[in-house]
Amino acid sequence: MTLFQIFISAFLIDNVILMRFLALCPFIGMSSDEDKAVGMGLAVTFVTVLATCVTWPIYRFILVSLDLVFLKLLVFILVIASLVQLVEFYLKKSAPALYGSMGIYLALITTNCAILAVTLDVIDNICPFTGKPYTFIESLVYALGVALGFLLSLLLLAGIRRRIKTSPVPAFLRGTPILFIAAALLSIAFMGFKGLVK
Repeated sequence: MTLFQIFISAFLIDNVILMRFLALCPFIGMSSDEDKAVGMGLAVTFVTVLATCVTWPIYRFILVSLDLVFLKLLVFILVIASLVQLVEFYLKKSAPALYGSMGIYLALITTNCAILAVTLDVIDNICPFTGKPYTFIESLVYALGVALGFLLSLLLLAGIRRRIKTSPVPAFLRGTPILFIAAALLSIAFMGFKGLVK
């Protein structure tokens, strides 16, 4: 049950975009259509889970044991940047159309604060359900929940944006203003999940 609680908490209750307001740049930039949203969401999911899988043992077994904890930020960013390069090479070869449509946002995964936040959360925070530091499996479940919550947020905004294109929006709200209003309303809707905590 604890793993399910960790997943639901990361996926819905503390959604990385709509409740924590991290990774807003790709949220706005890559939600113009569903294909881009899915591509970005899957790339972020891959990098987030793999980065957690790599950084958790590095922190626990190398940085802590050698008393080099102060290097965690540098090490984590290097790991994330390396994983993004792998994703970039893979997409360039296997899905050039998606690679081209993602443009600058693919490189921005390296500096995506949500990915870094996940890697720091699982080593610094205490699991609210067990009262202990996250174990390796709990860390992976948390990372998967955050990444899939990111994907869900992108898909929801992409669907809303498609409806906005065909809706009679007043001239002074067209473009970015209505987009931010829609994102804010979506965020308010997600506040309803806070009741699931208990």
